[in-house]
Amino acid sequence: MKTLFSFAALLLTSFVINAQQIIVSGTVTDAENTPIVGANISLKHTTNGSQTDIDGHFEIKNIEAGDYTAIVSYLGYKTKEVPFTVANSNITLPNITLYEGQEILSEVVIDGKRRNMFARKQTAYVSKLPLKDLENTQVYSTITTDILESQIATNFEDALDNATGIQQLWTSTGRGGDGAGYYSLRGFSVQPQLVNGVPGLTNGTINAANIERIEVIKGPSATLFGSSVTSYGGLINVVTKKPYKGFGGQISYTAGSYGLNVLTGDFNTALDKDENLYFRLNTSYHTEDSFQDAGFKKSFFVAPSLSYQVNNRLSFSFYGEITQSEKTNPTMLFLSRYATMQYEDLDDLGYDYKTSYTSNALTLENPTQNYRVEMDYKLSDTWNSQTIVSRSVTSTKGYYTYLYDLTGEGTFSRYLNKQDALTRTTDIQQNFNGDFKIGNLRNRIVAGLDYYTVTSIDNGSSYAYYGAVTPSTSEEVAGYPLTTAGVDAALATASINNYKTRTNVYSAYVSDVLDITSKLSAMASVRFDQFDNEGDITTNTDDYDQFAISPKFGLLYQPIEDRLSVFANWQNGFTNIAPQLVGDPSSTEGQTLKNFEPEEANQIEFGVKTNFFNNRLNATVNYYSILVNNRLMTDPNDAFNQIQDGEVSSKGFEIEINANPIDGLNIRAGYSYNDSEIEKASTASTVGERPVDAGSDVVYNLWADYIFETGTLEGFGIGAGFNGASARDIINASGYTSGVFSVPSYIVANASVYYAADKYRIGLKLNNMFNEEYYSGWSTLTPQQPRAVLANFAYKF
Repeated sequence: MKTLFSFAALLLTSFVINAQQIIVSGTVTDAENTPIVGANISLKHTTNGSQTDIDGHFEIKNIEAGDYTAIVSYLGYKTKEVPFTVANSNITLPNITLYEGQEILSEVVIDGKRRNMFARKQTAYVSKLPLKDLENTQVYSTITTDILESQIATNFEDALDNATGIQQLWTSTGRGGDGAGYYSLRGFSVQPQLVNGVPGLTNGTINAANIERIEVIKGPSATLFGSSVTSYGGLINVVTKKPYKGFGGQISYTAGSYGLNVLTGDFNTALDKDENLYFRLNTSYHTEDSFQDAGFKKSFFVAPSLSYQVNNRLSFSFYGEITQSEKTNPTMLFLSRYATMQYEDLDDLGYDYKTSYTSNALTLENPTQNYRVEMDYKLSDTWNSQTIVSRSVTSTKGYYTYLYDLTGEGTFSRYLNKQDALTRTTDIQQNFNGDFKIGNLRNRIVAGLDYYTVTSIDNGSSYAYYGAVTPSTSEEVAGYPLTTAGVDAALATASINNYKTRTNVYSAYVSDVLDITSKLSAMASVRFDQFDNEGDITTNTDDYDQFAISPKFGLLYQPIEDRLSVFANWQNGFTNIAPQLVGDPSSTEGQTLKNFEPEEANQIEFGVKTNFFNNRLNATVNYYSILVNNRLMTDPNDAFNQIQDGEVSSKGFEIEINANPIDGLNIRAGYSYNDSEIEKASTASTVGERPVDAGSDVVYNLWADYIFETGTLEGFGIGAGFNGASARDIINASGYTSGVFSVPSYIVANASVYYAADKYRIGLKLNNMFNEEYYSGWSTLTPQQPRAVLANFAYKF
């Protein structure tokens, strides 16, 4: 802590701000005449542009005499075009007012310089309102494309390491239903299940080439997003690349260790002469081998998107992503959950992490499709309508294998099945956004209706035993060849599943941010959620309904307006609980079906946010406390009964810093501490344990990037950083009775060097430079990639 605060103090004393001469200047505000910070201003058909400062002011220099059109855009607001003429003297444009609407941004080069490029603290998704971070009582972490470019990130997992307080628990398996990766956030497991603010499921991993940014929203967030795609720790929202004003694109190629080859393309253009219809296409082909003795993955995706500005009131947008992928599922060793383990750590187990225990013949295919259509209509100067329809289809076909220690003695039985699964989701949202005053009180409000449905089909086979291995043996076991023919023979008598389940969620929500004064605001939100689980619709079983109300409140005060805010919030989340059979099945009364209330989580949080030195220092420091109650547990007084008396607590603090202390230097640093504990449970030995899905109690990350902006080294840059976590139990008494297995702490250091010109970029990256051996796991053990070298070339046009 002392080191972190010393680091922050050093940043505060090292900022240098340079004034520049200008020719064209102006001010950008919203409908309430509030300055908009960070709005993009670009001159049509030129590369000149600028951004607004803390007062909404901008300056563009070195403009020749002539006629121009300024394109003014900002996240969550409608883009505006302003024509003007430059004679032989400096001019000041009339005040430019932007109105809330579709999220579309202009690309702009700001005198070739990078200004706190790792900070992106404006979003239209976190609160479903275009609030600045200093106005938002909720904490979130944004990972920008600039940091991904600096790190030459080729996968979603590496990108997510830049978010404060998040840690991978479970590598993406690709299996049906829940094949995406699992992550620990504020002591609870979460999967990435939102794309552009609406559900977008995937059984595999998300393609990094189409990421505009990643938003990790902290705390129970069911009030605005529902319980189906969030967790008590928060949610992960992937914002994809969208059309922008202007013509351009990029072709990029990355090669690296373990057979890595990634070819990406990005193309953006207007489709009509009036430039009201814009089209963007992103595509990528990715192949990669495993660092183990077997294993690979390959994928191809295309992501077309359209933006159509019909008139000043009406606009449409379309987004699609179609992915074809094939891979071997990563080896997972499921540790013994019930038999007493004869080992406690990696040394005892003697695991050879370079052995895969699989073969390249046993693969999974994961085709995925995500679509979204949005209509934005300006009802008046104070009200907008937003209609969204999204659809996702994801499937899994092929062979899935895993290893499980039944005895606890370190001999792992291999099980496998043939996957044939399909998941379809549909989400329909209607939102009304208002920005108006009642007396002197400004209200920014969103009111919405949401219908979400999920259909899951499983026609895969049952699992079959396929030999046993120990951590020191090879994957070949006599009589169990790792071939499709051998596996098909073993599965010849396996039963075939015939499951089809469907759930529907009908929701209504409203949220209002009330500006009591220019410095003091309050937020109040509530969601009404009707959950309808149709169960297995082939057998008409497990059908149940449940109703939940999820409120949310927040209070924010800015002692220094637009620079420092102090906030507090109370947030609610919930999980639907299915009815359970209770009662002694051998008794004369038999068993009965017992209904339950939803499980609930409540969070109290407070902290401070800063935006000092003209956006050069963004920092968030916060403390939270989450209590989960209504957890289902076995009645201590009746082994045949279930009661809702379980409790889990999770509390901690987080520090995130995004800084641009001097021109060319950008820094991101994060530190989190989490204390999670089971407070009440049916088994006394479980009480006081840290849940295994809570991850490490300490997680931290740092990345710094410096580019020379002048002199003989202009364009050369270097990046370096690390991420790490404390030791943790991946299995203990918090749900299992087999003992404790721990994995050690780790620090993974990375570095990059590059040269960036106007039209091209060449980069070299070293991942895990000290060849750290480390693991992810959640009652499982999965080794992570050792040292790897990447080289990248990108050409912009």
